[in-house]
Amino acid sequence: MADHLLKNVRYSVLDLATVLDGFTAADTFKTSLELAKQSENLGYTRYWFAEHHNMAGVASSATAVLIGYIAGGTHSIRVGSGGIMLPNHAPLIVAEQFGTLASLYPNRIDLGLGRAPGTDQVTAMAIRGENFNAVHNFPRDIDKLQQFFSADNYRASVRAIPGEGLDIPIWILGSSTDSARLAAEKGLPYAFASHFAPTYFEHAISIYRNNFKPSEFLQEPYVMACVNVVAADTDAEAERLSSSVKRMFLGVITGKRELLKPAVEDMDVYWDQLEKEAVQQMLYYSFIGSPKTIKESLEAFVAKHGVNEIMSTSHIYDHQAKLLSNKIFAGLFKD
Repeated sequence: MADHLLKNVRYSVLDLATVLDGFTAADTFKTSLELAKQSENLGYTRYWFAEHHNMAGVASSATAVLIGYIAGGTHSIRVGSGGIMLPNHAPLIVAEQFGTLASLYPNRIDLGLGRAPGTDQVTAMAIRGENFNAVHNFPRDIDKLQQFFSADNYRASVRAIPGEGLDIPIWILGSSTDSARLAAEKGLPYAFASHFAPTYFEHAISIYRNNFKPSEFLQEPYVMACVNVVAADTDAEAERLSSSVKRMFLGVITGKRELLKPAVEDMDVYWDQLEKEAVQQMLYYSFIGSPKTIKESLEAFVAKHGVNEIMSTSHIYDHQAKLLSNKIFAGLFKD
């Protein structure tokens, strides 16, 4: 039964455009395109970038630009945002940008939306300027976006050109229960950030499913869970490779963010027990190991939560090891 469930689950990629220690953002973009091309060939459904700002190790700040770069270098895989942080943008600008992308790459662009700024408060102030203290209404801004994309908007005094009349799927992203209620109310697909905020995952998807209202966009609830993945030929090698993502999350917890570091043999050199427990809690929904190990845990995850799609994010320093992990993970959905 679990095998059957796994074969019917879509699988996708979240790329944070992580900058490696000793490399540059330009290097990151080249390897992202290579990973996207491989993902397309392996049957991944979509390839998303997430908007972040003022983070030395994350180069996906100009999210729409990167989406265009990846879409232009691939042929069929869907490319989109996971997500665009709506407080940072006027809905009209988002509609125009994604309308342009959807015009260039028809039926391939996704628009995932988040309500957080994707950065610290000082940077958020720099982004929003005089609008920083203005009340931000996430549901209202989504309504505005939907109106701009609507073919019926052609008589309005403000129009999104291009964008108007185009089919650009909107997703609600979240790491809490608030977003679940909103996605349910609007009848939109829901993507949960369980790769770094596992605490409310079960509660949020339950709220979403129980309160879902069918819409013109979606007739039944659709849940995507984002998880961390580090796959290798052996459990031991996967554990070693996972030290890079553990050090990255340690930097988040301690406020000492750095570029992604190479794998190390012994993490105990870098953290104390409390830090270790904090990192492990954040990485609760992580699949680390050999194909057999990950398949068993992945089947159990799908059987328990019934997700429609799994989006993997892999912070692996060695690019060839990352490509292998991506290949192994895709294979689990086909066996």
